[in-house]
This record gives sequence, C-alpha cells and structure tokens, in this order.
Amino acid sequence: MKIAVLGGGGVRSPMLAKSIINRAEQLGIDEVVFMDNDGEKLRIYGGLSRKIAGLIDSNISFSLTTDPVEAVKDADFIITTLRVGGDKGRTLDERIALSHGILGQETTGAGGFAMAMRSIPALLEYCKLVKENAKPGALIFNFTNPSGLVTQALRDEGYDNVYGICDNPSGFIKELETFTGADHKDVSVECFGLNHLSWFRSFRVKGQEKIDELINDPLLYKKTEMRFFDPELVKSMGMLFNGYLYYYYSREKAVENISKSGKTRGETILEINNQMHDELASLDVEKDFEKAIKIYMKYHKMREDSYMAIESGTEREDKKELEFDLGVKGQDDGGYAGVALNFVESLVTGRETEMVLSVPNNGSIEGLNDNDVVEVTCRIGKDGAKPIKIGKVDEMQMYLIRQVKLYERLAAEAIRTKSVETARKALMVHPLVNSYSLAKELVKEYLEAHSQYVGQWH
Repeated sequence: MKIAVLGGGGVRSPMLAKSIINRAEQLGIDEVVFMDNDGEKLRIYGGLSRKIAGLIDSNISFSLTTDPVEAVKDADFIITTLRVGGDKGRTLDERIALSHGILGQETTGAGGFAMAMRSIPALLEYCKLVKENAKPGALIFNFTNPSGLVTQALRDEGYDNVYGICDNPSGFIKELETFTGADHKDVSVECFGLNHLSWFRSFRVKGQEKIDELINDPLLYKKTEMRFFDPELVKSMGMLFNGYLYYYYSREKAVENISKSGKTRGETILEINNQMHDELASLDVEKDFEKAIKIYMKYHKMREDSYMAIESGTEREDKKELEFDLGVKGQDDGGYAGVALNFVESLVTGRETEMVLSVPNNGSIEGLNDNDVVEVTCRIGKDGAKPIKIGKVDEMQMYLIRQVKLYERLAAEAIRTKSVETARKALMVHPLVNSYSLAKELVKEYLEAHSQYVGQWH
C-alpha cells in the first residue's frame, strides 16, 4: 500500500512521518512519498521526515520528490497539506482584513476566503493528477485549509473521493479524554456543524452522558480549549464548542487583542518558522539529526504555545517541555495524521470507529442539502464514512450554520468560476464581513495581492 503526501515540505511533516511509519506495518503500508514543489523545504523538513522514518522502520520505502505525478503514481491514499503562497500569503490575508477593521484569521471569514482562492485551484490540479495516475478508488484526505470550504469545492467538481480532515475536533476530544480520565475506546461524541464552526452536544463515557458535568466544572475553562469562552455562554447553550467559534462569539475582542499586540498570528508563525529555517538551513538534517531535531522541537513548542494566545488573550496552562519521541508502534494517533490513519485502519480491518470528518451531509443535519459538506461525527467501516444522524439542531446554532454554509457555497462557486461578482456575494453574507461595500473592496485587494496564484478573474 502506498501513501503520498502533497505538501511534504511543510513544518509539520516530521510529525506526520512519525505517525505514518509507526502504523505502517499494522496497516500494510510499504511505500510513502513526500512531495513538495519547494525543494529547499523538502530537503529540510522532508529530510527530517525521511530520517525519522528510517529510525522507526527501515523496511518501509520512504522517498522525497518535487514531481507530483511521481508522488501519486499508483498511490492508494493521498494526504494534501498545502500552503499556497506560504506564510507570507497568510500575513497578507490577515493584514488586508485588519486594515478594514475585521478579523483576518486564515480559515475564517475574509482571510479564509483569500486562502481558499489560492488553495482550491492548486488542489483541483492535484485531484486531476490523482484521477489520472493513482490507483482506481484512491482516497484523498484533505487537510489544506480552509478544509471544509476546500472539500466542498472539490466535491462540487465531482471528486467524491475527497474527505476533509482537521485535527481540531480530534485534539479537543483528546483534551476531554485527558480531563475526564476516560479511555478513548469508551468515548463517543456527537459533533455537528461546519469545519471550524462546530459544536459538541454529547460526550459519553461507557454510554454515560457527561456534557452537563463537564459544562459545570470550573476547571474545564482552565485546562482545555474551553478557556476561550465565557462559561455563562456555554451553560446557556448546553454544549461544548470548537475553539474557532471564539472568532464568532468574541470577534471584537479578537480584533482588539490582535491590534493591541501589534502582531498577527500569521506574523508570529512567519517569524518562528523563519528563525527555525535559518538554524536548520546550514545543517545536513539527516547526518546531524540529533541537533536538527532539537532545533525543530524548540520551534514546534513555540508554535504550539502561541496557538490563539494573541487573539484570545489567554495562554495554555500546560506548557510542557516537548521532546521528540519516536513513538510506540501502532499507538501514535497524533494530529491530522491520526484521523487519516484511523480511517485507513477501518477500511483495511473492517473495525468500526468514530471520528469527526468533513463529508457530504446526506441527511445528517436537518435543514441542509445532502451535498452540503458538513463537519460531523462519522462511523467508519469497510464501506467508508457515514455521518451519524444529528437531526434537528437548535436555531441558535442552525442560524450560524446556514449563514456560513451559504457563504461556502458561493465562495466555492466563485473560486471555481473565477467570478468577481459571486465572490462579493460570498463575503457579503459571511457574518464576519456582512457588508457589500466591504466585500467589494476585500475581493479587489485580495485579487491584487495574490495575482500570481489566482490569475485573472472576471
């Protein structure tokens, strides 16, 4: 079995490689290819990944390439993790939005639209290559942000082999498992909404509902991602929140905190990644692996600790020192790789499991179209992913879901057809923009800023 990673020169690649190789034997994976069109980043982060793979299991074929056809040739599974325009593109997205007094977060609102403008055309090309060169029935796990919108656009083009994955829901579930002391195999959740716009209305341990107990525990708001939210709001809704809902429920605070800090999240990440690159660039990362991995983990910790710190004005309580661990074979479920690999495991073994994915609604959430891509708990088995039945959703949540889903439909259409008019309509209905005149200006500025990636629109 072959797995190809498109965007294998990204800074998260070493962790991804570790997860894949730790479970390769278990899943029948014998070939892994990391592809990136940036040769220098592939040398550094792909090189670290290759060394890690060799240390864990030298019997697995692990290669690097800048050729996407070579990467996807005869692949069974493809993971896409692209950042078209790099970190600099992200900072532009954020600053352009902030110049108009609105949030520029990279996956949400105006910033998310700008990222999607660059991501979707690139991924449509890669999906075509997969169709032409990969094995029949090959699945694509899309982690490229904004994941839900990107998955919607790819599905709209007929690529029904694409599943959107995100490590935020799985990461939050792990936080809750740690917080409650529950074993993962005993936990079942009901998550519903859209990517980076989802709620958890059930968290059961051995069949016992724990939502009310969690919501009323003051420590929840210190030790988990729920620290971003006012407990009164959480209690009034009676459910737990995806951390990205902070940008909707406290958008003026987010904008104020960013403005006060003088630095956006993207600028923080750009600075961290540039410093890491400068230190690693002079090394042969495979020969000097011990030194290289220490540098890598130092900056990995800085990225982790800075997550939503500026926007929310809060910091993680558990700032643990991070050391690189090759992991225990078959037990490493880390990050988005874990979601993709758990999916593969269920396909291979037939063992049913639950996970949160971005998939077509197909009747899961009442009031949405069947082809609307939603983020929802799915049951995975030999027949693939099937969203659980969520049914009717409270109007408070449904109002926001419908509004953002309309934006996603329009945005996907605008980007696929390169329509300026449709792009304006998309941003106009987004709750974090909500203005035609503002949408018109944002579309103009984003098209100018990213012309080398998006081409001519009409």
